[in-house]
Amino acid sequence: MANHAIGRGKRFRVFSVFCVVFFATLAAGCPPDARGEHDVALYLFVRDWKTGEVYASSPAQIGNALFFGWVHSLEKIPWNEYYHIDENLDIVLDAITFPAFGAGIPENKGRVCYVDENGLIHMEEIDQKFDELVWLNSHTATGEILLNGKLVAKGDSLPQHTRLRLTVENGRAGKGK
Repeated sequence: MANHAIGRGKRFRVFSVFCVVFFATLAAGCPPDARGEHDVALYLFVRDWKTGEVYASSPAQIGNALFFGWVHSLEKIPWNEYYHIDENLDIVLDAITFPAFGAGIPENKGRVCYVDENGLIHMEEIDQKFDELVWLNSHTATGEILLNGKLVAKGDSLPQHTRLRLTVENGRAGKGK
């Protein structure tokens, strides 16, 4: 009787392993939408604008919040940009915050504009879409790039004086939308 129970347990483990391998193989052959993992196949990339070399990447999902912080080159004030990723993989600018007006700073971007109790100016409901963000990186001007509060890159970890682009794309290889 004991041998029979052990044999049955062993058969169950073999069957369990078979099921895991079978369904994993089946899922791997399905397109991402059929597996319900469309969002898992998205990645945010920071790469060299000219060569395409990837300097930073992070798994992304539709609806993720993207933060891009930098220092205004002329006014030397912190500038924060808040985005989200939409269903077309566009990077949508939702809001900006900064402490003061100056050269090149808009006076009325977005549908909502106010000054908070700390004197920080908020411009919200901007809804401006970008298929990519492009900038000339500076170790001192580019701050942090965060995806859902998680660090993707800092300006001083990216190549100095290099034109960079940030995109959201399907797949790890980053071959395009």
